Amino acid sequence: MSNAGVATYAIAGLGFLFLTLLLAISWRGRRVGARLIGACAATCVWAFLFAVEARLGSAPLLVVYVAEVLRDAVWILVLTELARPTAPRLLLTGAHVLWIGLLVFALATPWLPGFGSGSMLLSRSGLLLTLCVLILLEQIYRNASHAGRNALRYVVLGIGGMFAYDLFLYSQAELLRRISIDAWIVRGIVTALAVPMIALAARRNPQWSLEVFVSRQVVFYTTTFVAVGIYLIAMAITGYVMRDLGGDWGAVGQILFFAGAAVVLGFLLLSGVLRRQVLVFISKHFYSNKYDYRIEWLRFIRTLSTATEEDARRTAIRAVAQIFDSPAGLLFVADERGRQFVPVSAWPMKLDDVSGLAPLCNDCDLVKFVRKRQWIVDLHEHQRMPDVYENIELPAWLARNVDLRIVSPLPELDRLFGFFVLYDPPPPFELTYEDRDLLKTVGRHVATQLAQHDADRRLAESRQFEAYNRLTAFMMHDLKNSVAQLQLIVTNAPRHKHNPEFVDDTIETIDNTVDRMTRLIEQLRQSTAGHVVEIIRLDDMVRNTVDRCSLRAPVPRFDTEERAIHVKADPQRLSAVVEHIIRNAQDAAPAGEIVVRLSSGADVATLTVTDNGKGMDAEFVRERLFRPFDSTKGSKGMGIGAYQTREYVQMLGGYVEVQSSPGRGTRFSITLPTEPFERPVRYGR
Repeated sequence: MSNAGVATYAIAGLGFLFLTLLLAISWRGRRVGARLIGACAATCVWAFLFAVEARLGSAPLLVVYVAEVLRDAVWILVLTELARPTAPRLLLTGAHVLWIGLLVFALATPWLPGFGSGSMLLSRSGLLLTLCVLILLEQIYRNASHAGRNALRYVVLGIGGMFAYDLFLYSQAELLRRISIDAWIVRGIVTALAVPMIALAARRNPQWSLEVFVSRQVVFYTTTFVAVGIYLIAMAITGYVMRDLGGDWGAVGQILFFAGAAVVLGFLLLSGVLRRQVLVFISKHFYSNKYDYRIEWLRFIRTLSTATEEDARRTAIRAVAQIFDSPAGLLFVADERGRQFVPVSAWPMKLDDVSGLAPLCNDCDLVKFVRKRQWIVDLHEHQRMPDVYENIELPAWLARNVDLRIVSPLPELDRLFGFFVLYDPPPPFELTYEDRDLLKTVGRHVATQLAQHDADRRLAESRQFEAYNRLTAFMMHDLKNSVAQLQLIVTNAPRHKHNPEFVDDTIETIDNTVDRMTRLIEQLRQSTAGHVVEIIRLDDMVRNTVDRCSLRAPVPRFDTEERAIHVKADPQRLSAVVEHIIRNAQDAAPAGEIVVRLSSGADVATLTVTDNGKGMDAEFVRERLFRPFDSTKGSKGMGIGAYQTREYVQMLGGYVEVQSSPGRGTRFSITLPTEPFERPVRYGR
């Protein structure tokens, strides 16, 4: 066993020796760094001392005691320096008083064994110092910001690991009435494992610059930790007394006592009432504010952010209720006419499970008072002192339900959006000015969010109507073009009805119009015919479209290459697009010239329609030409042709370009990707 002890403590000593040299070389003059170097050096000496003690087989108890106290003291010096900006001053002072007092006691008391078993005195002193170190570590870590915690993570793992093992070692000694030799030997390896952790921590934050804040949770958990430590010590002492005084039943009584004490401890730790009482005690005696607003606000926002569109109202109730530990709540919202406030949601139960609820009209005293004063109504206070609330009369269902406690308004801009009704929080609870201010703040936030949800819902509905109206406008645009073709036939019929070519063009135009009307009906029936895509000959399609548009002046002139050009598109929709461009050119230049030119290049085909009409200015082309429902034709145009043209061309993978100048005409270009000729294609109407 001695060889094992020598090996473990020698490894720890060598590890801390290396760490001391490494930190000394990289030290930049900071006080925290100096204390850390001193702590590592002291731990190195401590480890080598116990390696020698293991080799010799024994050492004076006073030497072991002083070495233990000094080793713990140097780490307390490091931790108090780190905790100094945030930890309570009393805690820092108490830590120094503790190790100094234990050291002075050992040096000034040569009859140390006279106080009982020397090992027990050593374990109890070590237990006190270990608890002190762990409390300081908890204060440092929990008070650090997120970035600071990342830098401190390895410090907590290294130092905390060493002293957590010491806590186990000394607690076991208290229970067994002696220090376990095996646990004492393993202690050297545990100490050595802390070396890489502390080295990583020093590398991650060489200057030990921390951004910290004081947290109520730190005080709460620290208080709980200390109380549990005191409870365990008292339990160990009581168990020892019972075993010594119990005679034959002493061992059995000790086991029963430990089992019962463990059950009591678990009950106390899990008790919600005790937790609330501790929190109230801490808030009253250690803080000027009732809430840790950073924690409460982060939790409030985190809860609200989990809401979906379906349960946004229930989540809002839960977010507010959890601030006060209220078990349930109700939400009332103004109806669409604004004449009354109706219950719309409840948490955690369903609204149908709450009996007796009734809407509140605008004329009732409660609504008028809340709207006028924007006060938080404490129903228990109203019952005791109704004059504080101007003797308003509460609704019958609200007055007779003793479980309801708080009525909180939800102001949104200059109107009352609604209000919460919260159930009575668990005692002890008293509605203070801080509670009222906090409720007003979160109430405005919730009102804004719920109003935004309602606005989003109405916007979604309006978008659905907008899509329907846009579809209707597109249908009307196609109908207008078809009617214009038929009107043109009727207008020219008296003069050309005996001309066979006119009759042929008329039949072809009517056939095309019938085809368009049929496809329009199919689109209204949500048929897939409106989405036909096939490879077509673009030159033939444009030529046929130009021929249809030649029935009116000015007659467009078609200029194309002597070769086939293929594109993938819906032939009818693309033909309608080209026809729209040509007819717009005819409208813009009634006595001018129109040239339709089709050319092809590397994988693209370009169709250009040029006129010498009145043209458009650059601002109109940039800002208004492709805006839907914006037309320069007055009541004769619908303003969606250019928009529809660009949308469809972009859907085909192409793009549209427009060049125009007032008085000089317009050049309208469509560029589409071409397709290789792979199979017979056709131009279908």
